[in-house]
Amino acid sequence: MVEYKLVIAEREKSIARSVGDPQAAGFLGKRIGEAVGGELIGAVGYTFRITGGTDKSGFPLRPDLPGARQTRLFVGDGFGFEAPRRGMRRRRTFRGNTISEDTVQINLVVEQKGPKPLAELFAAA
Repeated sequence: MVEYKLVIAEREKSIARSVGDPQAAGFLGKRIGEAVGGELIGAVGYTFRITGGTDKSGFPLRPDLPGARQTRLFVGDGFGFEAPRRGMRRRRTFRGNTISEDTVQINLVVEQKGPKPLAELFAAA
């Protein structure tokens, strides 16, 4: 059974929601940067863009790393590592850009709004 925690950002607010197996199956195989229809999670008229996420161990999904594999990269200052000194680099663990069964959290951004506000749609859920 696949379950994801969705964090949906809309301007200054963000809403967290968990989705279970029938809805979560629609996210499998999607990649960072792809658009997802809101009908998948009950937000008719909305369109969301996947911007990132984390896996079951807490490692972030990296947009430029293909697949769903976990790997260690030698990174400098930037995504996943903030260097305390100029020019410093470290080896950090990342997960690829494809959503799999090992993904726990998916970050989404509202790309197109629907007729009802998100807070109203997810208040009862």
